Amino acid sequence: MKREYKLDQVRNIGIIAHIDAGKTTTTERILFYTGKKHKIGEVHEGEAEMDWMKEEKEHGVTITAAATTCFWTPADYKTCQINIIDTPGHIDFTAEVQRSLRVLDGGVLIFDGVSGVESQSETVFHQAEKFAVPLVAYINKLDRLGADFYETLKQIRERLHPRSFPIQLPIGKESSFKGIIDLFERKAKIYKDELGKEIKEEEVPAEYKEEVEKYRHELVEAIVEHNDNLMPQYLEGKEISVKDLREGLRQAVIKAQIIPVLVGSSLKNKGVQPLLDAVCYFLPSPLDKEAIEGFVADEKTTRKPEDSESFSALVFKIATDPYVGRLSYLRVYSGKISAGSYVFNPITSKKERISRILRMHSNHREEIEEVATGDIAAVIGLKNTTTGDTLCDESAPIILEKIIFPEPVVSVAVESKNKIDQEKLGLALSRLTSEDPTFKVKTDQETGQTIISGMGEFQLNIIIERLFNEFKLEVKKGAPQVAYKETITQEVESEGKYIHQSGGRGQYGHCWLKLKPLERGKNFEFIDKIKSGAIPQEFVPAIKKGVIEALTEGPLAGYPIVDMEVTVFDGSYHEVDSSEAAFKIAAARAIREGSSRAKPVLLEPIMKIEVVVPEKQLGEVIGDLNSRRAQIEGTRVRGQMRVIDAQVPLATMFNYITNLRSITEGRGSFTMEFSKYEKVPNNITEQIVTPKA
Repeated sequence: MKREYKLDQVRNIGIIAHIDAGKTTTTERILFYTGKKHKIGEVHEGEAEMDWMKEEKEHGVTITAAATTCFWTPADYKTCQINIIDTPGHIDFTAEVQRSLRVLDGGVLIFDGVSGVESQSETVFHQAEKFAVPLVAYINKLDRLGADFYETLKQIRERLHPRSFPIQLPIGKESSFKGIIDLFERKAKIYKDELGKEIKEEEVPAEYKEEVEKYRHELVEAIVEHNDNLMPQYLEGKEISVKDLREGLRQAVIKAQIIPVLVGSSLKNKGVQPLLDAVCYFLPSPLDKEAIEGFVADEKTTRKPEDSESFSALVFKIATDPYVGRLSYLRVYSGKISAGSYVFNPITSKKERISRILRMHSNHREEIEEVATGDIAAVIGLKNTTTGDTLCDESAPIILEKIIFPEPVVSVAVESKNKIDQEKLGLALSRLTSEDPTFKVKTDQETGQTIISGMGEFQLNIIIERLFNEFKLEVKKGAPQVAYKETITQEVESEGKYIHQSGGRGQYGHCWLKLKPLERGKNFEFIDKIKSGAIPQEFVPAIKKGVIEALTEGPLAGYPIVDMEVTVFDGSYHEVDSSEAAFKIAAARAIREGSSRAKPVLLEPIMKIEVVVPEKQLGEVIGDLNSRRAQIEGTRVRGQMRVIDAQVPLATMFNYITNLRSITEGRGSFTMEFSKYEKVPNNITEQIVTPKA
């Protein structure tokens, strides 16, 4: 199958933002203007194409990253194939954002023109920065009361990227917002109809001319500063053509040196077509990205973004479709593959057959014969492949960098209403864990209860809703539990011995371990310092295995032990009786005995929280947060509201929204995300440990 569009015409982009900034509304407009939809679906009416899940329609928020493809031709430019992923804004679904950014070439970062830069805006910006994803910014909702383009621009520069430059200015403010000024062309574009299709081009109104020259001068200076070809023209005082300025800006955006800033109101159909133009003009094609790096037997290797290269792709999402079953979403980095052919998974060392390839339009499917470099598609047929796995040619293996997800911080116990549904519940939860890498399931050995864990209460509530809607399972839910951890604060040496004689061959394992605390967040390190053959090398992996298994249950309250270095430095063995199993048990005993002597402490998840409240109730809300052991980091002004930044233990924040609404007469709101683990105060530790003792 011949390529429909050349690789330099492909744009793989994500729409990313804080919750309620207007991501899905903007995507709906993009689908409308590119001809993908003939009717605009509104999020608040539950008709958005990209929010297709029942839970998304009910809550009016995006829960799962949806993919679609559309086509757009800007003026004086080639037609672009735009593969879009609309990501969730709620922090509980951060994995969806993270895995999407990992496979995208560019992103549109949307801001609410009233709220400005919010906490999740910062989080997604830093995630994009981590994956080196070039961005364009879009300040949305400029028609709303309290919207302030210049204040939002100032916040973007102060809190995210100092070299963010407008390429447009708004005409009118709040309800009088009626159009945009293109700084490249020095032209005003006025929207004349409700659907935003009738746009009249005019001269820049007199009252904006000074502002236009000021911001255009800033923009041109920033572009030429990064471009050796344009700098001489600029210094000679020559007028640089719009085409050259756009190309200069494109190069700077691809290198993440500049973020162009656009304006609009997606709900009122203003500014979306120029945003599509900007995606084509400034965001990279797969060819603009460097060759992808991977490993073959611990040696670094690369794949160029070319169809003629060996096939390589990364599976970034698993989803279950009620009609076609298990879908594996993948991004192709090199080569091509057709339906019916085999691919190799170097993680599992297994070959898998791709039976069908689908181009996804949210939850609608279009069957295609082939995927090639730069494509994002879903495939059917992969049984042993999971999120983060690489697929490649068996003759040219490569392992691409895996996606690392945060650990869950909240757990609840769930049980089916009756015994018959118990097995169904296990299968349903297993399917949901394959879809979401931050969702974990385990069985509590003491109580026999099923414990589900995730990034927040909202995520777990959505899981329970999905169990009912998709699997017809009603479950009883326990109170939310915090995912505590344990660590040690003192260095100790510990001996572990396992000697068992029961006629015939016995069991003998003996090791000495040194346990040492590590700084917070380092998790676990194992060091082998066995000298002069005290323990044969073949038993060291078994010792490590025994250590890792023992770390799952700490001495204080049975929570996992983290941030500890374990060094095996001595021991002994028996020529006949020593075995891997014996050394594994000996190591586990050494950990249990040593960690209980190493002054263990309990650690709790601390959340970064942003609370938005009316000024009148600021003092009362801060007082309430202090009673929850919060550390207030500061307050800021956001329009008519005040923003409180704080760090607070998760344990004190369950059902906080009810309290906040009561204090602020329903006007307060907050967002919360995991920040770090910290030591639990002694008096609180006693309350947690005593019931388990």
